[in-house]
Amino acid sequence: MSAMKRILKIDPKHGKADPDGNIVWYDCQLLKVEGKGWTDTAAYYDRLPAKAKGLVPAAVWDLSHDTAGICVRFTTDSASMQVRWSLLKDNLAMPHMPATGVSGIDLYGRNEAGGKFRFFGNGRPTGAKNRASFNLTAGSENILYLPLYNGVKSIQIGIPKGKTISIPKPSRRDRRKPIVFYGTSITQGGCASRPGMAATAIVGRELDVRVINLGFSGSGRMEPEMADLLAELDPSIYVLDCLWNMNPGQVNERAEPFVRKLREMHPGTPILLVEKSNFRNALTETGHILRMIHAKLIKAGIKGLYFLPNKGMLGNDFEGTVDGCHPNDLGMMRQAVVFIKSLTKILQSSEA
Repeated sequence: MSAMKRILKIDPKHGKADPDGNIVWYDCQLLKVEGKGWTDTAAYYDRLPAKAKGLVPAAVWDLSHDTAGICVRFTTDSASMQVRWSLLKDNLAMPHMPATGVSGIDLYGRNEAGGKFRFFGNGRPTGAKNRASFNLTAGSENILYLPLYNGVKSIQIGIPKGKTISIPKPSRRDRRKPIVFYGTSITQGGCASRPGMAATAIVGRELDVRVINLGFSGSGRMEPEMADLLAELDPSIYVLDCLWNMNPGQVNERAEPFVRKLREMHPGTPILLVEKSNFRNALTETGHILRMIHAKLIKAGIKGLYFLPNKGMLGNDFEGTVDGCHPNDLGMMRQAVVFIKSLTKILQSSEA
């Protein structure tokens, strides 16, 4: 067996068997964890580095413990598995978002090599500690999505004794740089019914690309400190979708310096400015200001800067939200379709 294959398969000695010996549990940290922009985090599944504490607003730091966008990729020769996960917060749900999205987990898998990821099942939380069982296709490549509005202290995958669990072999997905989304509660995943139905997750599956979700509910406001942090990353594209959390004065003051900081540190990385989604598909004041800033920066010679209008993001039937703002699953899918069309063109242009 080659060195690569020895590395891919997790040694059973790293697992821990149930008392009856039938199920062996493997910590997900042994597998391929995606969606983290930094490794130097205070807790393993945090979304911001430890140094961000005290630099970013307190609300952003608190929300960085939520595992939105973080997922685990693995393969197993078992046709069944279990997952147990321990949550950070006691609140499992919100008035407009179910527990399955806030605190649950989601399993997707490829039924064939190179095929699209399909939904296999979800884990429904009932308390601080949870356990769920899944059927899957033996040998498939799988993605396990973590909660959108809660964090996890630990998460483990259990498979029958004698079966193996492995890290997927490197693929085009691993070779391509991730897409970084920075934004609001909508970016974070509110109010998808399941983690896999967040627009960013749909984009990741459809484009077969890694995604870093830096959505912070009510707190995506383009602070200079956040520009400094995002500039530390090396993505294929920056997507900035903050207008729902910003007033006109903040957009005027912060958007241009934010873009210029990213462009200074990453001269060739595309930046996509996103207009505030609106179920009426209407132009908004902050959207108009962002358009003007985009035009100004283009005229000033900033290359690789794009603008995504809100048209079609939530459809035209007024059915795409739970409250006139946050997308439901229908709205998330519609928003993802608009993103995918734009991002595909940008990726093709940048890779040409």
